[in-house]
Amino acid sequence: MTIELNNTVRAEALALAPVSASVLLDREDADAMISQAIVLHGGEEGCAAALAQEFGEHPELVVQRMRWASSIVGRLYG
Repeated sequence: MTIELNNTVRAEALALAPVSASVLLDREDADAMISQAIVLHGGEEGCAAALAQEFGEHPELVVQRMRWASSIVGRLYG
């Protein structure tokens, strides 16, 4: 089964993925990181909840991380 993800979900999942922002991801690497984060957090809703929790605890870091993730997703998925 293929699940169609929108770019917001991709960015949230990528922001939670265990990858350094200094790594230049290609589409294949990003797909793998996004899928891994979604599975690890129990789905799209789990990613959103985990990101909200991180934002509550570390807003200054999550804002930077989401900017990075959003830029990667925008570059790779358009």
